[in-house]
Amino acid sequence: MQLFALGLNHHTAPVSIREQVAFRPELLVQALGDLVRAKPVKEAAIISTCNRTELYFATEKPHYAADWFAEYHRVALQDLSPYLYTFPQRDAVRHVFRVASGLDSMVIGEPQILGQVKDAVRHAEQAGTLGTTLHKLFQRTFSVAKEVRSTTAIGANIVSMAAAAVHLSERIFERVRDQRVLFVGAGEMIELCAAHFCGEQPRKVSIANRTAARAESLAGRFGADVLRLDQVGEALAGYDIVVSCTGSPLPIIGLGMVERALKARRHRPMVMVDLAVPRDIEPEVAALGDVFLYTVDDLAKVVDSGLESRQQAVIEAENIIDERVDGFLHWLDSRGTVPTIRALREHADHLRQAEVERALRLLAKGEDPHKVIEALSHGLTNKFLHAPTRFLNDADGAPGDCAELVQRLFNLDKNH
Repeated sequence: MQLFALGLNHHTAPVSIREQVAFRPELLVQALGDLVRAKPVKEAAIISTCNRTELYFATEKPHYAADWFAEYHRVALQDLSPYLYTFPQRDAVRHVFRVASGLDSMVIGEPQILGQVKDAVRHAEQAGTLGTTLHKLFQRTFSVAKEVRSTTAIGANIVSMAAAAVHLSERIFERVRDQRVLFVGAGEMIELCAAHFCGEQPRKVSIANRTAARAESLAGRFGADVLRLDQVGEALAGYDIVVSCTGSPLPIIGLGMVERALKARRHRPMVMVDLAVPRDIEPEVAALGDVFLYTVDDLAKVVDSGLESRQQAVIEAENIIDERVDGFLHWLDSRGTVPTIRALREHADHLRQAEVERALRLLAKGEDPHKVIEALSHGLTNKFLHAPTRFLNDADGAPGDCAELVQRLFNLDKNH
């Protein structure tokens, strides 16, 4: 049984592929159960974000996980294969350590991914697919991420995706302060974007969400209006900047809706930022002349991650991760000796019980206690040393090696 990681991310696949294999959060527990039941996979966890979908699992046959991944999303494996990566044990451990530490993110050092990894662990716990090995792996992962963030400058001066959205908007409109902004969704990413945009004090801010209570909570914080999701179409023309990030499996804002909004606006430009995977805004909208549509991949191209100034921090973080990978693999290797240790202790206990029972019988017959204890100690010594003595006597090919092995095993001083 070995650990593996399988998946794709923003480095290997465009958003058009990533959105096809994203897992809806409410279906993750069910999906994990299906994977473990359907394939020879003993433990499993799934990280699914707008930038990556990754399976971490323990199995003897990793290709079954790839088959399931394609089957579950109803995508031909041959169509996914050019974008997929599969990491064997050491590389899988290193990869999850890097992911949680923010080294594999669009913006190096961003902190959101750690919370997303913790969500993946929580779903695996609920599904009952987080066994001893994965539990230990993710606990070490959290520890490594904490160490990287607390001992290096990897998280310094992060330029977030939310800040990049503001930056892109300012390329089209000179000042966000003069614009009207609509946020569609009310999750963590929208909350971050709202904080960045509202810092520029736009003319008007509105939040549309499927759940009114969440929208009202955010609106209260940022002085925004609240819309129902079904009101977006009729209200769209009144906004200059639209930022959308929901968990909808299908687009919320279609081509026809945007065309009608542009007509009502008399073709004044609009900036639309789609941070969702699967996408909230139909890709065809990008072809409209007065719309500037940006996806998460577009934002990644303009994010100034400060890599140059943090290059030393990246090197330090990678060194920490390499050391911690070795430590985890040592723990993993030691797990392989557990059955032998258990069998050795059971064997020794069986020998002990036999000698104790013999001694008790002798004492019951009135034998001298001193002689009984002496016989007990000799009996235990002889039985415990019988196997290694026979091993040395039967050594044919390399008696010297066998002798050295026994000396190490019993911590014998060669000088005595």
